[in-house]
Amino acid sequence: MSCYNRSSILRCMMRNYLIYLTFILSLLSSPLIAERVFYPPIEPYETGYLDVTGGHRLYWEECGNPKGKPVLFLHGGPGIGTQPSHRCFFNPDLYRIILFDQRGCGKSLPFSGLENNTTWDLVEDIERLRKHLGIENWVVFGGSWGSTLGLTYAIKHPEPVKGLILRGIFLCRPKEIQWYYQSGAHRLFPDLWESYVAPIPLSERGDFVQAFYKRLTSADAEERGIAAQAWSGWEGGTSKLLFDSSLFASFTGDKMADSVARIECHYFIHNTFFDTDNWILENVGGIRHIPCAIVQGRYDIPCPIESAWELHRAWPEAELEIIPDAGHAATEKGILDALIRATDRFSAF
Repeated sequence: MSCYNRSSILRCMMRNYLIYLTFILSLLSSPLIAERVFYPPIEPYETGYLDVTGGHRLYWEECGNPKGKPVLFLHGGPGIGTQPSHRCFFNPDLYRIILFDQRGCGKSLPFSGLENNTTWDLVEDIERLRKHLGIENWVVFGGSWGSTLGLTYAIKHPEPVKGLILRGIFLCRPKEIQWYYQSGAHRLFPDLWESYVAPIPLSERGDFVQAFYKRLTSADAEERGIAAQAWSGWEGGTSKLLFDSSLFASFTGDKMADSVARIECHYFIHNTFFDTDNWILENVGGIRHIPCAIVQGRYDIPCPIESAWELHRAWPEAELEIIPDAGHAATEKGILDALIRATDRFSAF
């Protein structure tokens, strides 16, 4: 219909306005625009234990579609273990989802064990698990320490890695440990810092990692427990932009606190078993051909954005998405949205 007089023009304008409004409302309700959340809870279709070197037994599970694209979830810490919600980052119709508890944590045995527990042991555990499950290649997903381990595994074994989805980049350099556990982050959380340092006498506060390691490896169960609660509580209390009491409670539960504190401190006092202080950035050139998505909270305190930025500068092909109103945790709305959008995209690779 042509708009040739005033009434027709008004009708045309109104019609066009309604069409435009309908279009905008459809966009706002579209899954392409709506903020993404976890996929519904699912249960594993297969579980097992894998015997690896040094007397360790690793718990593993598979869920989702047995014929789907394999994806490996790497949990944080080191020492946190897997949780049921970790299965829900992935479309279960499209992915064959593999999770496992790294040495010393979760359901793996021996619990909280430090002997034969190094970065290089974990890297070879991943490769052993891949072969055990008959997987040719997979996408690797990891956040925080999981990003460290994912990058390290890809550098050592690039052939089976079809893609990397990383969150809260942690390169495990001395300056990062210094910032979070010795001097820097305490200026933002002086209240929580008081609880963290409480078990350590003034005479030993020049090196908190060393002081905690002494207590976390003590034969005195009470001393070990107090130190573990302080160390793990610091992490649980500072991992979100806004304090989350339920997250704090999970980190300060006796079992979680013991494995997180002991294993993290064990790794950090040994420079994460890297040969140099900047090992990942020095070796990232060998994996720049692998598709990679990086999701980073602007106000991440445990793993400051500087590390994600330096990784992106060394690996410009990697896609970096900075979430402007988020801290460290994968469950913060903007981070979760970005991660699930990434897993949806990578399902097509």
